[in-house]
Amino acid sequence: MDKRVVKSINKYLADIAVSYIKIHNLHWNVVGPQFKAVHEYLESIYDSYAEVLDDVAELLKINGEIPAASLKEYLALSDIEELESVSVDVEKAIKITLADTRKLRDEALDIRKAADESDDFGTVNLLEDHIANYNKNIWFLDSMLK
Repeated sequence: MDKRVVKSINKYLADIAVSYIKIHNLHWNVVGPQFKAVHEYLESIYDSYAEVLDDVAELLKINGEIPAASLKEYLALSDIEELESVSVDVEKAIKITLADTRKLRDEALDIRKAADESDDFGTVNLLEDHIANYNKNIWFLDSMLK
């Protein structure tokens, strides 16, 4: 696996991990109209992120690499902004989730392109699945704001 791709994948792994915690925060602290629907939807997102996290770490291991695996590493590598533990209204929770989902999707697109350039078909295949899932969530989140 190309070392440039390894570095990007470890950053992606860190961004997913920080997002996973951030979505929990939003899930626990969302308030307002449509609370139940948003609370449950956020849970479905963090459940999917747990699978993505594992898939990405295993991809690195399959390729003989060491995945980032500590909170300290995740915070050092990630550029996903943490969120204070406070109540967040439904609309703001959706907007935060939408912005981070777009960031993860764009990051996956960049890694997919770099992996394709180095004929790393396993990475390309995995990221295509991630990108499709992000696009679906972006559609849902956008629709919730209309």
